Amino acid sequence: MFKRTPLFAAHQQLGARLVEFGGWEMPVQYQSIVAEHLAVRQAAGLFDISHMGEMVVAGPNAGSFLNALLTNDTRRLAVGQGQYTLMCNERGGVIDDLYAYRLGQDQYLLIVNASRTEADYAWLRSRFDARPQLDSDLLRDASAELGAVAVQGPRVAEFIGECIPGPAVAGTPVAQASQLKKNQFANFPWPRSRELALVARTGYTGEDGFEVVAPAGVNEEVWRRLLEVGGPFGLRPAGLGARDTLRTEVCYPLYGHELDEQTTPIEAGLGYFVALDKGEFVGRSVLAAQKAEGVGKKCVAFKMSERSAPPRPHYALWSAGAEAAPIGTVTSGTQSPSLGIGVGLGYVPPAFAAPGTALQVEVRGKTLPAVVVPKPVYRRPAVITPTG
Repeated sequence: MFKRTPLFAAHQQLGARLVEFGGWEMPVQYQSIVAEHLAVRQAAGLFDISHMGEMVVAGPNAGSFLNALLTNDTRRLAVGQGQYTLMCNERGGVIDDLYAYRLGQDQYLLIVNASRTEADYAWLRSRFDARPQLDSDLLRDASAELGAVAVQGPRVAEFIGECIPGPAVAGTPVAQASQLKKNQFANFPWPRSRELALVARTGYTGEDGFEVVAPAGVNEEVWRRLLEVGGPFGLRPAGLGARDTLRTEVCYPLYGHELDEQTTPIEAGLGYFVALDKGEFVGRSVLAAQKAEGVGKKCVAFKMSERSAPPRPHYALWSAGAEAAPIGTVTSGTQSPSLGIGVGLGYVPPAFAAPGTALQVEVRGKTLPAVVVPKPVYRRPAVITPTG
């Protein structure tokens, strides 16, 4: 029996096609993956992300506890800020990638991947319990208590304040949600119940937008209110299919594809989120050695050189030329709705990782030409303002 989010009935009413994802029954699409994808790029899309896990770490030692386990530096977080970070094992392999939010001076919220919630909590608990017992510290899995949605796209800032009016009562002090900057969050009273909703200017699509974490009991109200107010701005519900094409275009990793316990953040190209200068943390020695000495594989982005069937995970990557041979594997691949051509991510030896390097992708028994490109594959076109 799959788990269901508080929005399951709402998805059924909207005619969503439901699939299993990480043990959850989730909407993969409502009408069209391409239409939902383009709505996010051009206007706005609304995603159910209530399957994600939420964990609270609190107490006077919460910050130092997390800094010894996570790759980024929690000391850089002011109250009301969040940061992308990773949790590694002793070999430097990624247990999970996650977002850490500083709720208060000694309180943090971790948003983790749905498929990794139990493993993450077990890892955190083992480390928490191994320390000298301090009654003032707390580690709690709050996943069952909370729900979350992501509302993403260039027009979201125009209507988010009408859905969740300000001013903020905690977090970053703003008069309305649209004043939040990237990676900032604030708590706002939900208008009907006065329950607090955490609104963060974060997302997984490469577009501007917000993620709203609220008590599970008001999650459906948040969803319906956003659809009602956002409709005139082009907002439409979007499923896992569009979420995957959007994140692939901007080269955001997905656990189980680009990341796993045998792959390090350095190999994945996420060294920016590894604070080697902060002091000791789990996996640091391996990551520092890779930073200094190099790695045996690198995660690259590629684009097909001609129209073809799209690349898919597990397809073989080949070198090009007369001495062509298998050199790696596609980890994520799709037909890019924004670019109209196949794009993907995969691991190859460093000698084949430079942008402009010719590759071949084995698609349905044929090797088809591709080229390594800079990340992200898709960039929002610059807006040119007329002068004179």
